[in-house]
Amino acid sequence: MDKIIRCITKDGGIVASAMDSTKIVATAQELHKLSPIATAGLGRLLTGASLMGNQMKQKKAVLSMRVDGKGPLGVLIASATSEGNVRGFVQNPNCKTEYYPNGKLNVGKAVGRNGYLYVVRDYGTGQPYKGVVQLVSGEIAEDITSYYANSEQIPTVCALGVLVEKGSGKTMLAGGVLIQLLPGATMQTAVKLENNIKKLEPVTTMMAKGMGLVDMCRTALDGFEVEVLDESPVHYYCSCSKDRVQQSFATISDEDLRNLVNSKGKVEAVCHYCNKKYTFTKSEIENFIESRKK
Repeated sequence: MDKIIRCITKDGGIVASAMDSTKIVATAQELHKLSPIATAGLGRLLTGASLMGNQMKQKKAVLSMRVDGKGPLGVLIASATSEGNVRGFVQNPNCKTEYYPNGKLNVGKAVGRNGYLYVVRDYGTGQPYKGVVQLVSGEIAEDITSYYANSEQIPTVCALGVLVEKGSGKTMLAGGVLIQLLPGATMQTAVKLENNIKKLEPVTTMMAKGMGLVDMCRTALDGFEVEVLDESPVHYYCSCSKDRVQQSFATISDEDLRNLVNSKGKVEAVCHYCNKKYTFTKSEIENFIESRKK
């Protein structure tokens, strides 16, 4: 079962979250039939969005992330609830997989670097908060770090990893760490954390060694007294329904809606996030058109 834990240092200077997202990424890979490079790219974004969404304590809050780096993967989308449950999709799920000389997946090239990371925080009340930053590397983690530094002015370290088996292309491990300095943190705290991060192994390397989420946080926060704040299960979760799909018809004209009816007298709509198919009969479409005239 995937989960997120949150920790804080005893001096109140640092908060850290760690996540095992292996099942979430594997589910996304299966739903969208992702190539290895698409699995790594979307998997990192799903993990990052889940960690960031989990920080939002408003019950109905939703965090949405969009990455458009003009690379062969196309646009990547992820949406997370305040519990950390997440869903997403990528424009080109069959993107060709390329590797760095060291054998690691070249996610940066697949995502591209000539574009932006967009973040929307919808707290369910008032106008959503919107932030955007230019991509730094397309590797996702570095781009999230840049987002926090430039859009929210929060010193942040983000590390994300997806390990895909070379032969089968299946997801083996996935996870992430998000560490932030809190207001009032001393320069000494910042320097000590920076030195720890320089020595920190990749997330999937730590996971492959059998390290738990608390172990990962304690390693990143070596030299600090660490208290676990909470732990929560997280899932790949899609909130789509036939009613929600029908609501989306509100932006389509009567004529265009009627043109959507196929030779079988039906309209078929597929959810981008989970690939679930919804079917509407011709009479259901006509009833909808009539209902909005009232």
